Amino acid sequence: MFNAVIDAPFGKVGIRLEGEAVREIVYLPESTPSVAPDTLLAKQVVEQLERYFERASAKFELPLAAVGTAFQRRVWQAISDIPPGVVLTYGQLARQLGSAPRAVGQACGANYFPIVIPCHRVVSSSGIGGFAHHAGDGFFRNVKRWLLAHEGIPYA
Repeated sequence: MFNAVIDAPFGKVGIRLEGEAVREIVYLPESTPSVAPDTLLAKQVVEQLERYFERASAKFELPLAAVGTAFQRRVWQAISDIPPGVVLTYGQLARQLGSAPRAVGQACGANYFPIVIPCHRVVSSSGIGGFAHHAGDGFFRNVKRWLLAHEGIPYA
């Protein structure tokens, strides 16, 4: 059950709320039926996502649910500090946090708020890397490619 499902340039995006906070943002295939926002907060999330799809430099100001472990939240905060048009490798982010690249990758994959917390800006030292706990080519990696290209960083 989503509070909204909107069209995105790469498919659809589903939005789930929990009380007065965003609980989850999910990438969905194009075949998923759209759902009109059912609350004021869902409408705000939709408006901010649509603004990002128009302009990669758009900022997000949304109440996010307190989810994830303390380590995941540290990684997500560091990811949130990466500006549009910039990428860091899992290793670079791990060194910044005093951690290991694999742990950073796991935290990236567990991100409940993709786009808002831009985990697509974290890549492998040997290429684009995985996305949303999906390592192979396909829908999720294509979403990551689109997001990076939208921000001016093309990955083949």
